[in-house]
Amino acid sequence: MSNFRLDNKVAIVTGAGSGIGKSIALTFAANGAYVHVLDIQQEQAETTVREIAAQGGRAMAHHCDVSDQAAVIELANAIQAQHHIHILVNNAGIGFVGNVEKTTEADFDRLYQVNVKGVYNCLYAVVPHLKVNGGGVILNMASIVASVGIPDRFAYSMTKGAVLTMTYSVAIDYLQHNIRCNCISPARVHTAFVDAYLAKNYPGQESEMFEKLSKTQPIGRMGKPEEVADLALFLCSDAAAFITGCDYPVDGGFIKLVP
Repeated sequence: MSNFRLDNKVAIVTGAGSGIGKSIALTFAANGAYVHVLDIQQEQAETTVREIAAQGGRAMAHHCDVSDQAAVIELANAIQAQHHIHILVNNAGIGFVGNVEKTTEADFDRLYQVNVKGVYNCLYAVVPHLKVNGGGVILNMASIVASVGIPDRFAYSMTKGAVLTMTYSVAIDYLQHNIRCNCISPARVHTAFVDAYLAKNYPGQESEMFEKLSKTQPIGRMGKPEEVADLALFLCSDAAAFITGCDYPVDGGFIKLVP
């Protein structure tokens, strides 16, 4: 199983203060990586780093607004100056519920700035370093909404469709530089975001609605952040050395099995 480890690898994980990103950071660190934990919430990033340290891993927390290109470039340069970057995980993102009529221009712009431009900014800042370092791995977090229609996800779907196609573009453009680029497309994963959404929109009915949403996946439940993290570990490890330009649904059968 040594091919699945990330010993002596340096990984940047955005949005790693909570949810899927936190699980990825913990999993990478547990498998030997030095993880740079980036999040717009500094305290959450530091909490992730403390949990990694408690498990014997190595990590550093950074405040980072991925929509701010200058700040992202400065941070990437600082990390590279400290040690070579090997892995970039573009996980930071925000959600939004609404069809086109319920999506204001401000909503649309906010989603674009974080979910699309944020990924672009990190790619723009890190790819030159990966080239200098002789290659590396990029993993983007897309969503099943990039491949199938989901009600009331107009702007969010737009952003994740962009992430999917950016993945393909980077994969083909940097083959000669030994840079692999893939993405993961989760369906519903049980994170704090889900709990907050249910508490806000269905007060007093959280358990009922949680069960209803869970059953929209054919497998009968939501995914776990750790399950996404395990796939991320594989795709960023040497075990996946022959894989690039691919999208991996982690969806409990949703894309293929829902009529």
